[in-house]
Amino acid sequence: MSVSRRTLLTSAAGAAVAVGAGTSPATAATPENADAASATRTLRQAADYAVAKLRAVAPGVTAFPVGTKFEKWTYSQNGDWVGGFWPGQLWLAWLHSGEEQFKTLALASAEKLAPRRTDTTTHDLGFLFYPSWVTAWRLTGDEKWRAGAVQAASSLIKRYNPAGRFIRAWGALSDPNNAGRVIMDTMMNLDLLAFAGAQTGDPQYLEIAVAHAKTTQRNFLRPDGSSPHVFDFDPMTGAPIGPNTVQGYSPTSCWSRGQAWGLYGFTTMHRRTGDAEFLTTARRLADFALSRLTPDNVPVWDYLAPQAPHDIKDASAGVIMACGLLDLAELTHRPHYRDSALRILTAVSRTCLTTNSARAEASVARCTRHRPAEDGIEVSLPYADYYLLEAVLRVLDRPKADRAIDLSSW
Repeated sequence: MSVSRRTLLTSAAGAAVAVGAGTSPATAATPENADAASATRTLRQAADYAVAKLRAVAPGVTAFPVGTKFEKWTYSQNGDWVGGFWPGQLWLAWLHSGEEQFKTLALASAEKLAPRRTDTTTHDLGFLFYPSWVTAWRLTGDEKWRAGAVQAASSLIKRYNPAGRFIRAWGALSDPNNAGRVIMDTMMNLDLLAFAGAQTGDPQYLEIAVAHAKTTQRNFLRPDGSSPHVFDFDPMTGAPIGPNTVQGYSPTSCWSRGQAWGLYGFTTMHRRTGDAEFLTTARRLADFALSRLTPDNVPVWDYLAPQAPHDIKDASAGVIMACGLLDLAELTHRPHYRDSALRILTAVSRTCLTTNSARAEASVARCTRHRPAEDGIEVSLPYADYYLLEAVLRVLDRPKADRAIDLSSW
């Protein structure tokens, strides 16, 4: 299936992008080639825009962006759970542009995360250290980044509950609250454990990652391929209690960003283990999300909330989902997943960027952080900017994306 012309030219902005862009006789020969060329131009312009935005904003950033308020970044000094995405997008900007200032800024930003290596109060160490420290090691070869990422993985496995075979999401290890709470997001933190296992030769890291993924697979997946944000267990016995939610509409709904985390996380776990069941799970998650995608190709914040599909958007769910779909297309040899990823990325690039605002410090708008708490409704978020660049690099120059995050199958 080719990228639909109707999708690619749905907005005036999209039409404007296409006007005046030259094509060779070969690329103009068929509608399919013209569509592909148009999509490629749009994605390259989106990446160039994101890099230009970073070029203007990043030199003045001294902490970690967590979200925007009135289009300006707000910050965390220790990185909260999103700290890895700022140095991560600086690394991607360096790969895309070749400008050394991005490398310098990425190293300085990553260094500020050093105290979090021993943080045992959160499951988010993969989000913090993979796009920052693992990528730093892959791109520089400096041993301190590798060793620090392994140390962070050692902190993460302390949160493993052997009775339930899961990694606890939230709360200090001494805090009984949330002791049995598992969330779909943790699937994205497992690759840090796979990395540590490969680097040290210690099998426990990958064993814990696989055990957690199997528990998630067994308890989160509904028959239709949708999933809840949260699943609770008895922390003492490991017995399942049932689904729940924090950022979704309800325990029976399907928070779109959580669905995207699961899609991406299970494809990655398949690449690291070769487990065919992980790939099947990723396909089920993808197929449900695609079945609920609206004609504008930007996900609503929750696919099963009462106002869906006519509800507020979350472009961050779209770009995360696109990364997973590109992975899935390679692993399954099913091109419709890649076509779907291109439709989403083109839609985000044409309808969700901040190109019309002189104030905006981020690249991607129309993201929703925590709708039930009325926190961050259609704002900009650092992970949206990061995954936009990652997805576009996967399309335009896959070897560069591979240099940063390792797209190989082990």
